[in-house]
Amino acid sequence: MLTLTLCTLRARWVSFVGSFVALALGVALLTLTGLALAASLDAPDRVPERFAAAPVVVRGQDTLRVPTPSGERTEELARPRALPGAVVARLERLGTVVEDRSFPVRVRGGHGPGELVGHPWSTAAFAPYRIDAGRAPRTADEVVVTGGWAAPGERVRTDRGTLRVAGTVQGLGFEDAVFFTDGRAAELAPLSVQSAIDAEASAVREAVRDAVPGSAGVRVLTGDERRYADADPNRDAEALTALNALFGTAGGVTAFVSVFVVASTFAFAVAQRRREFGLLRTAGATPGQLRRAVVAEAALVGVLASGTGCVLGAYGAPPLVSWVVGEGLAPAWFRVGGHTWPFHLAFWAGLLVALCGVVAASWRAGRTAPVEALREASVDTGAMTRGRWLFGAALLLTALVTLVLALADDPGDLLHRKTYVTRPMLLIAAAALLAPVAVRPLTRLLTWLPARLPGARGLLARENAAAGVRRTAALAAPVLVTVALTGSLLGAVATLDGAKAAEARERTTAAFVATAPPGAGFDAAAVERLRAVPGARISPSASSTVYVLEDGVALIRSDARAVADPGALAATTRLPLAQGRVTALDDHSIIVNEEWEEHTVGRSVRVRLGDGTARTLRIAAVMRTGTGDNGVYVTAANAAGAPVDRVDVALADGADADTVAAGLREAVAASGGRVASGDEWAAAASSGPGSATRAGLLLVLGIALLYTGISVVNTLLMATSDRVRDLAVLRLAGATDGQLLRLVAVESLTVAAAGALLGLVVAGLDLAGTGAALGLLSVPAAPVMPWAAVGTAAGACAVLAVVASVVPASLALRRRAVAAAGLRG
Repeated sequence: MLTLTLCTLRARWVSFVGSFVALALGVALLTLTGLALAASLDAPDRVPERFAAAPVVVRGQDTLRVPTPSGERTEELARPRALPGAVVARLERLGTVVEDRSFPVRVRGGHGPGELVGHPWSTAAFAPYRIDAGRAPRTADEVVVTGGWAAPGERVRTDRGTLRVAGTVQGLGFEDAVFFTDGRAAELAPLSVQSAIDAEASAVREAVRDAVPGSAGVRVLTGDERRYADADPNRDAEALTALNALFGTAGGVTAFVSVFVVASTFAFAVAQRRREFGLLRTAGATPGQLRRAVVAEAALVGVLASGTGCVLGAYGAPPLVSWVVGEGLAPAWFRVGGHTWPFHLAFWAGLLVALCGVVAASWRAGRTAPVEALREASVDTGAMTRGRWLFGAALLLTALVTLVLALADDPGDLLHRKTYVTRPMLLIAAAALLAPVAVRPLTRLLTWLPARLPGARGLLARENAAAGVRRTAALAAPVLVTVALTGSLLGAVATLDGAKAAEARERTTAAFVATAPPGAGFDAAAVERLRAVPGARISPSASSTVYVLEDGVALIRSDARAVADPGALAATTRLPLAQGRVTALDDHSIIVNEEWEEHTVGRSVRVRLGDGTARTLRIAAVMRTGTGDNGVYVTAANAAGAPVDRVDVALADGADADTVAAGLREAVAASGGRVASGDEWAAAASSGPGSATRAGLLLVLGIALLYTGISVVNTLLMATSDRVRDLAVLRLAGATDGQLLRLVAVESLTVAAAGALLGLVVAGLDLAGTGAALGLLSVPAAPVMPWAAVGTAAGACAVLAVVASVVPASLALRRRAVAAAGLRG
């Protein structure tokens, strides 16, 4: 058996090379994504940055803790609380207490880093920062800056006024800081949530316990825990969570495409050997021996290809990680680690896929009758086996039933990224299994006109494609995957972007919208200047957060918008209300959306505000769910301390829009704010996914399309090499080399077009489900098919198909026709 296997590998090396390439690339991609996924599981231990030299840091409550029957649930507070006065008084008895503050500072005129972080000068010693030029700030307009972008004595224009650089300190790499006097910093940022104390840690803990019962969420930070006093201390864990989801999705898509392509390639390779199996049966081979021979060949190819794929994946992982870091998807420290489990997983998965992919084919090989060796016709019969019908129909039925159930139960789930990335897989697999049913009529339809044109090229292309159903279906499969994935994934993103844009346009009735710089807000003086603009009716609002415990165990965080005047809100915003009225909102009520467990007008709901304060609020109105970005609305009284970051403006009767716009821009100029029309703001607010999201989608789609593109070339090389005798017979019948090459090109284009149309049908069905979900959610948007991307993918597949078929065919035509026609596969 082993001798027969080795001889077969040597004699039919082209087919086995095709299978080897498909499997090796699949294992390489699994190894590559597995290594990246393994690296995203563990974050390095982060050391303190701003308070590395501080003995002890005491921080006010920054975590909401809610007891439930299933244990304590926690969420990070949107607005951490200041240290209680009793705690500060006790700490001052122990030693020097330095209050810390952080606030954004923006440099104007294109000078310097642009985005700075302001701190009191007294905290600089805890990093530690040391003066390397000039001196410490002494007056309200003096500052010390990090780095060498400004020199002592230089004046810098900022949104905090014109400042004079009194000194500079060497940057430490984790922030671009600007230090004010302690008094000026307290004016710019009155709230202080943490302080550094020069005292023994044990004494500080005892003082905190004595000052407030149960410590009231106050944390005493020492050692490495001082990193929690830095800005965004959990950014590494959050980045790794996003990376884990990204590479998990990429790995899942890669695994699906790999299994799909490898199984198709192995099945096609076995189908090519029908006459060979017939000869072996004629020579006395039993069905069992044929099956064992095919499985042995697959095992040998699987071991060699899986090992090669692991090596390729090991070399490909570092460039992938570098690209991910360069695109901002991962922190700068992200590297491939020394994990070995991705190699084991990819190797054994590759071998398993090879064996599973050949099982059904080996069963067909064992059923080959001896008379098959005498067949001269190449017409495929019985391409649709009972198993193919069963699994294809089951997958199609599963896809349709789960779609209907999702639409009936939770249509919003279809809009989540994990859902719209994975759902097309069922449809793609079903279409591939049922492809032989559609291939013959589809190819006849595509070649209907060419077959009626003068010459035999169109007729031959139609008959060849229709007769070789297995070959046509195998060649169309990678094109189907490419087009279906492109249309489904990019179409889902474009559809959701369009839906969000439609929602924003529908919701906004304001003539103008004034927005504060990111991370900052308008102070009371700026709001009053806006209110004083003639002809403007303003509706100031602030970003906040509301927490609610649902089902007694799930602590849900919802983005909230805190408004000063519900009447003004009604004049500038058209909320998608399902129940209630906007004007019914007051300091004792809330506007929720239908995603909330309790969403009946007039009922009360227990919530926690952004600073953790518990409140019971009456539901004044209920918004439709939409795409999931509607959030909730409260009054400013329920978002204490949240700065106004947006002001919607309606025009009074008879007011001139240009005059009002000029007045608004003048009012926000000192704060660095921006004024846009309502339409401009809505367009900017729904401008599509960010660069990181686009890069992540490109990674997932790029890996899959790269593999399927190579598979198109690989499969066509296998198919063309098996048609040497057919081409030789046509040459003996009088066909020229040019005619034969054009025939091969037309056949390849026909197959590519058939695969593209099947992929387009799959993408259309998938997007129709998304469109139905949006309709049920009352979102005024229609599915968007990314025709440009789909056309590009289909065109690329067509070019690859033509090149991959014409080049080996031209090489085959160099042989003498008589000698080539004498070959028997």
